[in-house]
Amino acid sequence: MAENGERKLGIWERYLTLWVGLCIITGVGLGRLFPEISNILGRFEIAHISIPIAICLFFMIYPIMVQIDFKQVIKAGKTPKPIAATLIMNWCIKPFTMAFLAWLFLGVLFKGFLSPEMALQYRAGMILLGVAPCTAMVLMWSYLAKGNMGHTLVMTAINSLTMVFLYAPLARLLLGISGIIVPWKTIALSVTVYICVPLIVSYFTRNQSIRRKGMEWLHILSQR
Repeated sequence: MAENGERKLGIWERYLTLWVGLCIITGVGLGRLFPEISNILGRFEIAHISIPIAICLFFMIYPIMVQIDFKQVIKAGKTPKPIAATLIMNWCIKPFTMAFLAWLFLGVLFKGFLSPEMALQYRAGMILLGVAPCTAMVLMWSYLAKGNMGHTLVMTAINSLTMVFLYAPLARLLLGISGIIVPWKTIALSVTVYICVPLIVSYFTRNQSIRRKGMEWLHILSQR
């Protein structure tokens, strides 16, 4: 696909809003019809890490990571300004901003609408979400904006690699400041399951695919 050519979306990308809406409706409907389903799924966990969620996240993250050319990460060192801007925004500004917004909305503005326990759970979720850099949607936005996909992939690779080392300590720090106790075992296992496993599997899958089928085959497959 040419960098400046017309960029077409598949049925999944084009109607993404519809699929998300259907998933929300389906999830709420299942919860109403079968209230016990959350308890059943909750049994499949290790150190408070949901196995069903881990499987779903793997299949969401893996197709993105398999497109990453890790050799380009080294070459990206020749242009440090975009890398510095990405790292500062993702690790020095966004996590702390999200932690502040979590405190503002759930600890102050909407404090009377939530029980203390529920408010802490929501705040923990917002903090963990704020610490994690976005990957899949960044690639989609760059694609729609006709941006430099090679550069976007390099930035995504750098974020994925830094997330392995920075996510756990930063999440622990912000959760601790907010008075939310999460065991190190849970955070470390989350990083391993949600980030390291897709990263390692995608790395070997990419190498084997290029070796057996070629780069062009992998590029065509990733655009489907």
